[in-house]
Amino acid sequence: MRFEPGQRVHIIGVGGAGMSGVARLLTEMGCEVSGSDAKESPVLDELRASGVRVSAGHDVGNGADARIVLWSPAVQPDNVELVDASRRGALLLSRSEVLEALAGQQRVVGLTGTHGKTTATSMMVHVMLADGRDDSRLVGAPVLGVGANGHFGDDDLLLEVDESYGTFALLRPYALGVLNVEADHLDHYGDLATLETAFVDLIERTTGLVVVWGDDEGVQRVRSRSNREVVAVGTTSASTWKVSGVEIGRRGASFRLSGPGRELSIHLCVTGLHNVANAAVVATLALLLGVADESVVRGLHNFAGAPRRFQYLGSWRGVDVYEDYAHLPGEISATLRATRATGYERIVAVFQPHRVTRTVNLAASFATAFELASYVVVSDIYDAGEANPAGVTGELLVPGIRRHAANQSVQYAPTFDDVLADLEALHDQCDVVLLLGAGDIATIARDLRGGLDA
Repeated sequence: MRFEPGQRVHIIGVGGAGMSGVARLLTEMGCEVSGSDAKESPVLDELRASGVRVSAGHDVGNGADARIVLWSPAVQPDNVELVDASRRGALLLSRSEVLEALAGQQRVVGLTGTHGKTTATSMMVHVMLADGRDDSRLVGAPVLGVGANGHFGDDDLLLEVDESYGTFALLRPYALGVLNVEADHLDHYGDLATLETAFVDLIERTTGLVVVWGDDEGVQRVRSRSNREVVAVGTTSASTWKVSGVEIGRRGASFRLSGPGRELSIHLCVTGLHNVANAAVVATLALLLGVADESVVRGLHNFAGAPRRFQYLGSWRGVDVYEDYAHLPGEISATLRATRATGYERIVAVFQPHRVTRTVNLAASFATAFELASYVVVSDIYDAGEANPAGVTGELLVPGIRRHAANQSVQYAPTFDDVLADLEALHDQCDVVLLLGAGDIATIARDLRGGLDA
């Protein structure tokens, strides 16, 4: 299967982070693209402006003339458009099959891991642009300072390689950076060992270069099970490429990267040890692909962050407010470490659990993730459309977090009004508020009494 200019393509679930990028890439390639999603959203408006014919709501008339039909993993098998496309004999391609097809048309330079993928892939976009290249890209969010999450270019395909629902199961990248491996999507994989096996298989399918962050325990386990030679970058003697001289500031970070015959001084405009790790993998991968040293340094410096990744929203009555997409225990720990390292001492972490299955499966790990917070407020679960027959709520996490709290206050605030009330009570006892989660928790920022100052 090859995508070609002039092909008629319809995408069900086009408003999602993954498929909206595919729609943009195929449109720029010259395909005639339409799409549908359950309801209106700003993403649908942006897609319309880019030339995609988009419908809100699902109907058999949407894309009825398309010979190729794609759908997101969130689309149910009984979706009326999917059923109709099957009935009329259209070519049906899942997201994993779409990525397989695209990888057959352009070399894939991918960044993967259970967290940090969007950030690292966006970093790579900046690095390659600084080197004068015009790569295609599929990223989980717009690339700040560059453009939309999807683009068709003349060089390689820079791809955020997503493990959810087995999306990367058919992918054969040319080059791959592995950031971390942590328990997630266990509703699909069943257990951590099976998830790690999927990463091992991805590394084995990679046809060229593999670079890994050697400090991550999950990566170490995956690496030990792979027969492939990989290049490790990290802070220990076990890594071929070394990270040293790390300095963390409130609005940036710097470090030295040294490898065989090379040494670079890298300055980032984003903070946190996790971003140092992301940048080190990106830099090493780019250098080994032949990108010039100065392009790596300049591109990483140009990266201004990814949306919803430790994104500064403003100051609220003297308290800094950030949004972060962190929804896994390791991500939360990393964000809190970054917040502490930048000098904040009295941290309020407001967490909205994401998905019922994740909340239940990882409850024990969430219990230890908030140890660096001064105050923790847990809201109800953002279910992302999952069934919840047992009526699980975010309160499930509170006892575990309390058991591991040293001098913390841990509260359950089921509604956003309850969260706002708790923040009002805490505002004179903190110097930063973190709004954590992959749902819509950050929308409460607009309702803070007195509002945010830029």
